Amino acid sequence: MEVNKKTIKDLSEEKRPMEKLINYGVANLSDKELLAILIGSGTRDHNAIELAQKILEEDFLDNQLLFASVEELMQIKGIGISKSTRIVAGLELGKRLGMIDRYNQISYNNPETVAEYFYSHYQQSSTEEFVVLILDSKNKLIALETISVGTINSTIVHPREVFKGAIKRSANAIILVHNHPSGDPTPSDEDIRITKRLAEVGEIVGIKVLDHIVVGKNRHISLRERNII
Repeated sequence: MEVNKKTIKDLSEEKRPMEKLINYGVANLSDKELLAILIGSGTRDHNAIELAQKILEEDFLDNQLLFASVEELMQIKGIGISKSTRIVAGLELGKRLGMIDRYNQISYNNPETVAEYFYSHYQQSSTEEFVVLILDSKNKLIALETISVGTINSTIVHPREVFKGAIKRSANAIILVHNHPSGDPTPSDEDIRITKRLAEVGEIVGIKVLDHIVVGKNRHISLRERNII
């Protein structure tokens, strides 16, 4: 087999990813070049850009490199534990910063913006996760609490657990959010029963349930908009 000896250092300066980033800005780099920087160095047979291309051509679950695991990346020839962990760490940082940006765009009077934030949060979840957003008197977020992970039912989602954090923080209102891993956000009869029960408890303790948003795959349903609350 012929050995590819053309390393990144052999490329002209304007084609080297790091130099290109410094000279022209990160926006001018392709996905392949950005990934090559995360990879760092090549192997005996392939430089970092060629390894990046191999990764981008790989068929990951749902074609989403963002959620590839260290183990999946290590299946690609030339990507060992050091390179795969750097890639996963870099991509995770990007996801987290992206979540912060979406978080800052949330309007708690607009179910669409709440759902937009949680699409990524729930993207790789295979189980239902029930979350409570705790709001102050100006409907600003005080805290976000995960109440339960698993099948949502009235035993697990108990009013005591749902309102405990809100009462402790003297909250004015809460928003309930949970996902349907099937991708279909249509609320079940149990979802509706739980919502009505929690809304009734909220009236008693003086903490209004503003909404219950069920998140599916890039779709959501607001139970407030369905006049269930």
